[in-house]
Amino acid sequence: MTIKVVTDSASDITQDEAKKLGITVVPAYVHFGDEVYRDGVDIDCDQFYHKLVTNPVHPSTAAASPGDFAKAYEEMAKETNEIVSIHVTSRHSAMYDSALVGKEIAEKKGCQIEVIDSRGVTMWQGLVAIAAANTAKAGYSLKQVVNKALETISQLRALALLDTLRYAVKGGRLGNTIFAIESILNVKPLITLHDGEVRPAGLTRTRVKGIDRLREFIASPPHIEDLAIVYSTTLDDAQTLADYARSLFSNLIPRIARLGPALGVHGGPGALVAIAKKAK
Repeated sequence: MTIKVVTDSASDITQDEAKKLGITVVPAYVHFGDEVYRDGVDIDCDQFYHKLVTNPVHPSTAAASPGDFAKAYEEMAKETNEIVSIHVTSRHSAMYDSALVGKEIAEKKGCQIEVIDSRGVTMWQGLVAIAAANTAKAGYSLKQVVNKALETISQLRALALLDTLRYAVKGGRLGNTIFAIESILNVKPLITLHDGEVRPAGLTRTRVKGIDRLREFIASPPHIEDLAIVYSTTLDDAQTLADYARSLFSNLIPRIARLGPALGVHGGPGALVAIAKKAK
């Protein structure tokens, strides 16, 4: 039986890619007050960003429940007895812990499940899941699929440009002090990932200069094996960055993905992220 891969909607994997690779995506929950939506199921990106900027209630997110994961695992167990489940960093979400509890429930029915903390967000997590799914489809063992996921995590790095920290502060991901500095100086913040934690990575005077920093980030490794450009509302900027990457690495086909509701709550409109997988 082919090993199956599970992830959650914070991975921002496109529906087409998930279907092609047989990846099951368990949705996070988005709350606008008393209104509750399953990320990517009951609300899409266009609807979400419209509500984000027009609704007076700032949204919050919640991890999928252990029952959600157990149900997904049990459904997949009809086709396999080995599952690899890859999730958003446990430093900023309860998703990983929820998947662990779901694993305990499902494993009682005879399915072996490995739950992995991707140590990242958005397509960082997505690239780990994609690498694992490709390895599984090639017929490798459970241990080899897990090792491929862990190896991929070690190869990844990311840099994000936000239009504002307002949404990250409202969502409790960053403190008010840095937002006050941003507001006073009228600058654009950069953030990165370090050991699974989202951290400030500097400020730029303008969005154009921020995009220049993303270009420098893309160009800095001697070779990139894979690249994902993630945007919330500015597709043109994402496409321009992808074109730039192609001009540097002729064999590279950058992935362009949308920052979904699970993370768009914190990133807000105008967010732009580059996630690079360095060659071994």
